[in-house]
Amino acid sequence: MTEKILILTGDAAETLEVFYPYHRLQEAGYDVHIGAPEKRKLQFVVHDFVDGFDTYTEKLGHTWDADVAFEDVDPDDYVAIVVPGGRAPEYIRNNADAQRIVRHFFEKNEPVAATCHGPLLLAAAGVLQGRTSSAYPELAIDVETAGGVFENGGGVVDGNLVTARAWPDNGTWMKAFLEVLEGARVSA
Repeated sequence: MTEKILILTGDAAETLEVFYPYHRLQEAGYDVHIGAPEKRKLQFVVHDFVDGFDTYTEKLGHTWDADVAFEDVDPDDYVAIVVPGGRAPEYIRNNADAQRIVRHFFEKNEPVAATCHGPLLLAAAGVLQGRTSSAYPELAIDVETAGGVFENGGGVVDGNLVTARAWPDNGTWMKAFLEVLEGARVSA
């Protein structure tokens, strides 16, 4: 049976931060599911960096169907989770079932990948205390407020947790995550 990995996301997730791990993990042989607050079509966005702007810009990206609603997720069905960034983590962090899923993976010490604004969900779930995490650099204060140690890197590994800053880190982020999956003896 093919091992399953769950991506926790929602509307306004960063397109590249959803699709890169989605397809890279499929390529590695995993059955990848998209989990969201509701099982419906999601609207992703594209964040880009433009000279002269103090922060990123946002444009509409691709749409994609969620496979499962958070409330219907049995975390034991999955070997790992991925939390992409974009604006989705800003509101899914308030979802009790999203928090439940995240806490399950930390309690079981199973592989977790998060990038960009994804660590906002980890902070809300209360799992960053004493952990080293990267994130979009402007979220350093959020990681530290949650009791974590911020590291400005592209493939930061702290035990079962692999984090990155944003989509420009996708390659180093997923390379490190695949190594953690292999180390956990999680094979597709």
